[in-house]
Amino acid sequence: MGKPTGFIEYLRELPLDRPAIKRIKDWNEFHYHMEDKKLQEQGARCMDCGIPFCHTGALLSGMASGCPINNLIPEWNDLVYRGLWREALDRLHKTNNFPEFTGRVCPAPCEGSCVLGINNPPVTIKNIECSIIDKGWEQGWVVPEAPAVRTGKKVAVVGSGPAGLCAAAQLNRAGHAVTVFERADRVGGLLMYGIPNMKLDKSLVQRRVDQMAKEGVAFVTNTEVGKNYPAEKLRKEFDAIVLCTGATKPRDLPIEGRQLKGIHFAMEFLHANTKSLLDQHKNGNYISATDKDVMIIGGGDTGTDCVGTALRHGCKSLVQLEILPKPPLDRAADNPWPEWPKVYKLDYGQEEAAALFGADPRVYLTTAKKFVGDDSGAVEAVHTVEIKWEKNEKGQFAPKEVPNTEKVRPVQLVLLAMGFLGPEQPLIEQLGVERDARSNAKAEYGNYATSVPGIFAAGDARRGQSLVVWAFNEGRGAARECDRYLMGSTNLP
Repeated sequence: MGKPTGFIEYLRELPLDRPAIKRIKDWNEFHYHMEDKKLQEQGARCMDCGIPFCHTGALLSGMASGCPINNLIPEWNDLVYRGLWREALDRLHKTNNFPEFTGRVCPAPCEGSCVLGINNPPVTIKNIECSIIDKGWEQGWVVPEAPAVRTGKKVAVVGSGPAGLCAAAQLNRAGHAVTVFERADRVGGLLMYGIPNMKLDKSLVQRRVDQMAKEGVAFVTNTEVGKNYPAEKLRKEFDAIVLCTGATKPRDLPIEGRQLKGIHFAMEFLHANTKSLLDQHKNGNYISATDKDVMIIGGGDTGTDCVGTALRHGCKSLVQLEILPKPPLDRAADNPWPEWPKVYKLDYGQEEAAALFGADPRVYLTTAKKFVGDDSGAVEAVHTVEIKWEKNEKGQFAPKEVPNTEKVRPVQLVLLAMGFLGPEQPLIEQLGVERDARSNAKAEYGNYATSVPGIFAAGDARRGQSLVVWAFNEGRGAARECDRYLMGSTNLP
């Protein structure tokens, strides 16, 4: 695949980003595009490696190794190298309904398992993927494709995030009448309101929603099934249901002072900010970080998005607490290829904070011990303490405070970005769906059928908090099994 000697001739190159100091002044996407010649050279680096681990989608040490949706990466790398962009788009769409989303927000486990990555920088798979679909839209190659035949079956998809949209797209392709229910005022779930605009422009999400609507998918917004739309009514009106509600129950930090004003879950902050932005700031109803000392507790992607958003508000200072140790610069001996590389990286938000304040805002092996408030009941300081990880009596690693390391940090806004505990329970309970030990809708991976006949579950609602690309995998898989349930057989991949 690609040019036989391309990996020797060409170095890894990525498109330039807009300068950090400039881009924090707006909400526009921060990546530039590369010219076709450079992209073809990057496609040429794809080796004829024999076993392309990049599209295996296996789980190694609990993390994705290779692409969970089994993208045909070597094939479209080769087509890009040869300048066959339309053919590359066709190959990309065979496995990925929305590559413009994964091409922007996926952490690229495919690159972590690239064979070239054993001893050289891996192929720029994610950027090539994004470039293929962006060119497809620019050239008018992406058009609505309504099914030729309708089955007469009706399917409800609850939740319009990545899993829900993939399930809806595939079920509609099979000819079923699909209705997607979304409790927010706009379709897209996590893609619309959980990921900031500078990372994924919302016009791209709306563009796909509009395409799906033209293909026959019905979208019902401002409707929370189980609350203002009875769950029993859903069961009566549809032949099958696919639950794609996400894992939206956030992990809390129940320490002293948690009730103070100015302490928010990350998604409250991100959702309200994007809604205000899309509403052209007509309501002004968002949590502002302007001129505040901000603390973000949690070091994952959501925490990074809070960093980038707070900087764009014009925060006075920013610190991000990470309870885990700082990752090494290179793979550790117990983290071999093709596992996901657990190495230190400066993501876009931390890069921006470093450019503005002079250093990576993350403080490792540190946690919050107590919130302190002022006379009005608003948070004004956080007591933090360093920790170390030691085995407890059960042989499990647990954090233990390091004596004499407590600090008091001035803070007027705290954002809790410590992950999610699972789906919200009311709808699952009303439908009588059995849950697993982690409160997720219980359904076997690959089958997706819940304990209630005709009800399927996919994405974070079934597997717990995970990557967008795993949501794509499960949304497509649940659509396949739902189609099989309705029709007795299926042609969906």
